Amino acid sequence: MKLRPAIRNSNKSLHAARKAKNDEFYTQLADIEDELTHYKQQFENKVVLCNCDDPLESNFVKYFSLNFEHLGLKKLVATHYKEWNLFQQEPPYKLEYMGDKNGITFEDFVTEMLDDGDFRSEECIALLKEADIVVTNPPFSLFREYVDQLIRFEKKFLIIGGINAITYKEIFPLIKENRLWVGHNFNKVFDFIIPDDYKKHHHLDNEGNKVARVPGICWFTNLPHNKRTEDLTLYKKYSTKEYPKYDNYDAIEVSKVAEIPMDYKGAMGVPITFLGKYNPEQFEIVSSNDYRNGDYVPFKEHGLVKDKDSAINGKPTYVRILILNRKPSSLPA
Repeated sequence: MKLRPAIRNSNKSLHAARKAKNDEFYTQLADIEDELTHYKQQFENKVVLCNCDDPLESNFVKYFSLNFEHLGLKKLVATHYKEWNLFQQEPPYKLEYMGDKNGITFEDFVTEMLDDGDFRSEECIALLKEADIVVTNPPFSLFREYVDQLIRFEKKFLIIGGINAITYKEIFPLIKENRLWVGHNFNKVFDFIIPDDYKKHHHLDNEGNKVARVPGICWFTNLPHNKRTEDLTLYKKYSTKEYPKYDNYDAIEVSKVAEIPMDYKGAMGVPITFLGKYNPEQFEIVSSNDYRNGDYVPFKEHGLVKDKDSAINGKPTYVRILILNRKPSSLPA
């Protein structure tokens, strides 16, 4: 099988069927390095799977291959989906890399796939079953389905998604149950490398790649990191004047995470950016359905305070997560 040179500095045009959904964004190496540095010890002797990645273009593959020995990896596997092929004349292919040995080159670990490389195919699911940790940037339009697969197969993962994924009815319950949480770097602006034929706002980086700046990007994971154990310092005290209650829920509105009252024992609605400070030992995330002011308030499958039901004195607020303070105190934390 004839393959192109490894890890090109610039990307060719994507001619994928899913192009219109803007799923063909490439994560920059610096953003990967910035997050992965917080999980180093958890990768020792592990099989890492990048199952939404072109093995010869992906910066995830580049990161793990360059740091294979440093991380103490057992194996690196990457799969390439035919519909996202940068070069349509090539079939989908996979990488099964076990480090530089006996002069074998990186490309020698790449072989043609039997199927189309879709992460939902039987061939890719077989590779998923063998993996210890999945790390990639999955298609945003398939984020729900992608996470569901990871949860069903009980895999450890570190993946990229948009901040709005927090509000999905399939995702928020996992966050509430501490089966999924945000990574060390949360709600960031990412500069994604994009195809040459992408027409929206963009700029060029130092290597001439076309780059789009995308706000509200998060890492999602079930790997522990140090921010999950840091208490949020609280300094404000509760007052009825400053913290009004929602019309439809027995909970107070806290519009800024920094202003969570230290002494309030009831439910509090906080912005979704709270998750970047969330320590499950300090706070508990609860379902809004448990705090409805009567049966006239509809049951919400997502369990958030949002839309018209989030009103205060008839005026809707933004989407809110309901939390309880596990350690309420009248003294500064």
